[in-house]
Amino acid sequence: MKMSRHLSLFSFILIIQHVCCQLPSAQLTAMKSLHELFKNNNNTNSKWNSLQNLENPCSWPGVFCQNSSITSLSLSYFSISNAQDSWSSLLCKIETLQSLDLSNNLLTSIPEQFTSSFGLKALDFSHNILSGPLPIFQGFGSLEVLDLSHNMFGGSIDLQFDGLNKLKSLNISYNQFTGLIPTKLGNSMLLQELQLSVNIFNGSIPDEITKYVNLSVLDLSVNKLTGRIPFGIGELSNLELLLLSANRLFDEIPQSISGITTLKRFAANQNRFTGPIPLGITRYLRNLDLSYNRLNGSIPTDLLFQPDLQAVDLSFNNLEGSIPSNVSRSLVRLRLGRNSLSGQIPTWFFGNYVPALAYLEVDHNSLSGMIPPELSFYKNLSLLDLSSNRLVGSLPRELGNLSRLQVLSLQQNNLSGEIPDEISQLQILVKLNISWNSLSGSIPQSFSKLQNLFSLDLRVNNLSGRIPDSFGTMDSLLELQLGRNRLNGVGSLPAKLQIALNLSHNNFEGRIPPDLSKLQALEILDLSNNKFSGEIPSLFTRMSSLTQILFSNNRLMGIIPRFGSNVIVSTDGNNLSNWTPDPPVSMAKDKKPVSWVIVMAATLAVVVLTVVAVMALLYSRKGHKIILIRSNFLTGNVIHRSNLDFYKAVEAVAYPSNIVLKTRFSTYYKAVMQSGTTYFVKRLNFSNKVFQLGSHDLFEKELQTLGMLSNPSVMTPLAYALTTNSAFLFYEFTNEGSLFDVLLGNSGSGLDWSNRYDIAIGVAKGLAFLHGCPWGPIILLDLSSKVVMLKSLNEPQIGDIELSKVIDPLKSMDNLYLSVVAGSVGYVPPEYAYIMRVTMAGNVYSFGVVLLELLTGKAAVSEGSELAKWVSSKSKHQDDYDQILDSTMSRTSPATRDQMLAVLRVALACVSVSPDERPQMTSVLSMLLDARN
Repeated sequence: MKMSRHLSLFSFILIIQHVCCQLPSAQLTAMKSLHELFKNNNNTNSKWNSLQNLENPCSWPGVFCQNSSITSLSLSYFSISNAQDSWSSLLCKIETLQSLDLSNNLLTSIPEQFTSSFGLKALDFSHNILSGPLPIFQGFGSLEVLDLSHNMFGGSIDLQFDGLNKLKSLNISYNQFTGLIPTKLGNSMLLQELQLSVNIFNGSIPDEITKYVNLSVLDLSVNKLTGRIPFGIGELSNLELLLLSANRLFDEIPQSISGITTLKRFAANQNRFTGPIPLGITRYLRNLDLSYNRLNGSIPTDLLFQPDLQAVDLSFNNLEGSIPSNVSRSLVRLRLGRNSLSGQIPTWFFGNYVPALAYLEVDHNSLSGMIPPELSFYKNLSLLDLSSNRLVGSLPRELGNLSRLQVLSLQQNNLSGEIPDEISQLQILVKLNISWNSLSGSIPQSFSKLQNLFSLDLRVNNLSGRIPDSFGTMDSLLELQLGRNRLNGVGSLPAKLQIALNLSHNNFEGRIPPDLSKLQALEILDLSNNKFSGEIPSLFTRMSSLTQILFSNNRLMGIIPRFGSNVIVSTDGNNLSNWTPDPPVSMAKDKKPVSWVIVMAATLAVVVLTVVAVMALLYSRKGHKIILIRSNFLTGNVIHRSNLDFYKAVEAVAYPSNIVLKTRFSTYYKAVMQSGTTYFVKRLNFSNKVFQLGSHDLFEKELQTLGMLSNPSVMTPLAYALTTNSAFLFYEFTNEGSLFDVLLGNSGSGLDWSNRYDIAIGVAKGLAFLHGCPWGPIILLDLSSKVVMLKSLNEPQIGDIELSKVIDPLKSMDNLYLSVVAGSVGYVPPEYAYIMRVTMAGNVYSFGVVLLELLTGKAAVSEGSELAKWVSSKSKHQDDYDQILDSTMSRTSPATRDQMLAVLRVALACVSVSPDERPQMTSVLSMLLDARN
């Protein structure tokens, strides 16, 4: 931790002063040459583009001098590549350089000029595209800090670092290293930080690691390590940070860890540890994470009571017994969900003192008794999740005093009584779920005061009366779930409802309120299983965002209006008939002359229009009516360069018959070249107000970066063409279409479990690759089964990877909700409605929904309910897991069933309501691969 806090690069320890100085002529010349080189680097964001004083490099951003010489230089984000071979020789002329930061560039290899001529003490090559085996570091005898993280290095490590005898900090995380954990790392007495996370290291943790007695940071997380934690780990008496997460470690956690007095954070989550939690494990800790293991026994009575403890996560284990009655005053986060804990919720109330607890999650246990009113004393609570337990009694009115509460989850308990008005005092609440209880009475009128609420779920209770008219003022509400109650009247509804409005299984009667058609952003409307009568309002066909509407089991009659082909309409259990077009009007015999004239006129008009169309097409081809401002290849593949004709490919867009797929922001066309090779042409319309591109230059720069990606599970653009208002991207054609079409369309029967598992692994690999990109993570704006294309039934590719670079969520719809643009309904993580940014954790949620589609054979939204929520409600007990799986797959063999159940557990972790509880994609991939065993 000491090195992490004070020495991300050694350069910033050396900064004593930043003064104007007269550099040696060689250094001044070298710096001016570097400036000239990088000025022509097409980097619009370079910190050197607007320098005021070229004669004093010591005043330039990222340049630090001492004693009239340059000692530290930061060239991060300068778009430096190996094609510009002169920059490295220029740097060699700055002989006083001690710290060099080349992170976040486009380097593919370490230049050969970096030899013993450097007296470097700190070197940072992180976030580049360095690949191949690791070079041997010779001539770097002074090097103390080396950062090669976030690259593409591979192979095993043996003696490459052995000559670095002054090395204090080594970071090679986020690469593709294999083999055993390296143990020859220079002088074992000097090394203080060793970060090897997110690689493919295997074998056991070597005992030799314990010889590096000055280690303060040891990060071995997200690898494929097996075996036990060395008992000698307790000899690392200076250790502050120990991360072993997302491996395959097993057996018991050694008691010796409890004796490391300096240890502040210990994370060993997502492994296979068994046995009890070591006694005294939190004695010196601030943060403990042992989630997703197989730990058993009870929680030690003193575990939560240590004075410095701030966060504990023991979720997803097999722990039993009660929750300890004493808790640290400094505890901020406590996660105990998905265990077998019993007893009552302790109040943890010490006289007039209230703990700093902000996150309390004890969901999916067997806790009983009432919700303690004393919880209201925890004024810092932001998230309270008591769902899926056996709690009884009424909702305490005192919960209304939790003024900082944002998420309240009390679903799937045995709560009764009325909903207290005091809940409406939670002014910053964004999500309220008290579904699947036995609550009665009416919905409080005062709920309209919850102006930040975006999701309200009151399903499966005994609520009666009308939906309050005041709900129409709830401008933030995107989802309203009121199904399976006894409601009988529809008042005013929030105009901006988007995700779903569920009124099913109630006592509504009379005509369907036509005002529901004003919900223009709504995607799912469920009116099924009520007593609605009369006709279906034709105005519903104008709801442009609608994807599913359910009228089943009512008393409706008449003709079903003609909805768009993209809308799923359920009408069973009514007296309705399908819409049919009007039959042609027959002409009487004495009208033949008039009919003949009409036919001839129509024929002549068709001929004229055809001639005009052909002439227009010929003109457009000769005169290049489609004006391409720029076009360029992003691939070096000579086959694609010779086959792909930009103009012929773009012409395919003019024919609707060439449309293969439509996603939320893109349309894919099929284009066949003269050689017979087929390509995808994807069109983006720049005139759409959600696109943020102000210039073609910015877009081209982003595409150049995306074009360098190389992963078989990612659709990488081969080329692009730009017009004034549109961009056309060209990709290799995938024969099978989208995963959505193959899994849920007519050919879904062709996907057996073996295919589905391979698809899950492939998509996970692609998403893990995108999140770990060397120059920064690529986060998808929309991940669904519709943007996963299949080269074959075993080879998926993730598409639409460029959208997060070109779409501005703040320009979407009403400038309020990211969830309006970020993702398709059913795949959108709940937090997107209020955090206003896409995240890697949000992508993990969307991937979890794709996993659930593969496991269940159901769509992300089915029968008016989101698949993730349906599965979560069914997974309260592991005995019910079989009801979730696609029975046509799970019944084929016990081995298939076991593998599907293992994948289901991964999917449930991915769709956790809490973003912090979701595993990273590298961990998800590791867990999916483990399911193969």
